[in-house]
Amino acid sequence: MTAYDRLATRFARIATVNEAISMLNWDASVMMPPGGAAARGEQLAVLSGLSHELATAPALADDLAEAETAPPTEPWAAGNLALMRHRQRQAAALPADLVEAQSRANSACESVWRVARQNSDFAVVRPYLAEVVRLTREASVALGETFGMAPYDALMDLYQRGIAAADVEPIFTAYEGFLADALPRAEAIQAARGTPLPLSGPFPIPAQQALCRHLSEAAGLDYRHARLDISAHPFSGGTPTDNRITSRYSEDECFQSLMGVMHETGHAMYEAGLPPAYARQPVGEAAGMAAHESQSLLIELQVCRSDGYLSWLGPQLASAFGGKSAAYATENLGRLLRRVDRGFIRVEANEVTYPAHVILRFRLERALMSGDLAVGDLPGAWNEGMQSLLGITPPDDRRGCLQDIHWYDGAFGYFPSYTLGAMAAAQIMAAIRRAVPDVDDAIARGDLSPLLGWIRREIHGRANSLGFNDLMRAATGKPLESSDFTAHLTARYLTA
Repeated sequence: MTAYDRLATRFARIATVNEAISMLNWDASVMMPPGGAAARGEQLAVLSGLSHELATAPALADDLAEAETAPPTEPWAAGNLALMRHRQRQAAALPADLVEAQSRANSACESVWRVARQNSDFAVVRPYLAEVVRLTREASVALGETFGMAPYDALMDLYQRGIAAADVEPIFTAYEGFLADALPRAEAIQAARGTPLPLSGPFPIPAQQALCRHLSEAAGLDYRHARLDISAHPFSGGTPTDNRITSRYSEDECFQSLMGVMHETGHAMYEAGLPPAYARQPVGEAAGMAAHESQSLLIELQVCRSDGYLSWLGPQLASAFGGKSAAYATENLGRLLRRVDRGFIRVEANEVTYPAHVILRFRLERALMSGDLAVGDLPGAWNEGMQSLLGITPPDDRRGCLQDIHWYDGAFGYFPSYTLGAMAAAQIMAAIRRAVPDVDDAIARGDLSPLLGWIRREIHGRANSLGFNDLMRAATGKPLESSDFTAHLTARYLTA
């Protein structure tokens, strides 16, 4: 075996350990009894330590050095070698005891967060979050020193290579200016149209679950390689051949679960569409979390809230839940699903206000990582930020700083990917319409196969062989920029 061949074997082994971690995390959120949290935390810590040990092994470093003396010329293999080196540097920057300590702290904090969120009791999770923040800061400094980055940028690099805070800040500042004008205009246009007809509830949870599965299957998710379950916070996990998606349900309304499942379906289909020839190799993975969010938001926002899709969805809803037929008319569903309001919950936010939720989190987590914001001051800073951005103040921490799992599970630097992904989704949809002129006609029949064929080729099939902006350039003809996103919002929300 060549040095590169040995590296491919080593990285496949690391990926397999990480797959086991993913499955144990899925189980902890979906199946595990509360009493298993301590043991599960230890299991995850040991596996995280093992993954880190494999990535920092001297023999792996030796193979990298040897392979780099005569690197492969085939583009995918060359890209894989470069990504291997990047991963090895990331791992080597972090001491093994820090990696295991982070895993233990994250597991403990996430477990307590579930109770804290349910009871709207930030105080109970505060010391656990403080430990997560302390360890994450330590890791961010070590990574920043290794890569010559600011500590927060080093955290962002873990989720989306090549995107730094300096790239994101002007985009977010510009959007904040757009929002100040667009939000009241959208609200005025909406008010002039009157109140839409509500769907008649209650919405039995078994009926919602059946419809969610039907819609995700119709979109292209293969349930021979997927599961749909319930969790406190919707997510997608697992592996490309064993996708695990979750949602949460309420009998009072159905759109949260339906749109949540379609969002996670976009994630799962991305994983399923990655090239099998490069499975368990860095180059064969998704191109980062902004790329991943572009795929979930392409399905949820660009497709599932379009008039064409809603004309097909209406009869599906009527069959599942019954009620007044006028409520299922395309125009009425559009007014329900594209309603602009100033809500507290990010995952329930509309397209216009959603970026404000991300901007808030981006600014707060940067302040937490820099030490400018103490963990104990987070609830107050959150409420002040919501008031500044959207003119509303959460009535409790459950609808404020406790609503998302990310920080309590140690994910800092992740949130910018959501809005970058939304912008990318609009840019990708514009490119699809140019390349597949009848795509909207197909969507109106509930047929997503033309769209899926394009993204399989242009996005999924390229995996991690290109950086994010290079991927966008190859697929859409230009790097990521916001004009298609604001044009989409203007057409959908600001046209009377």
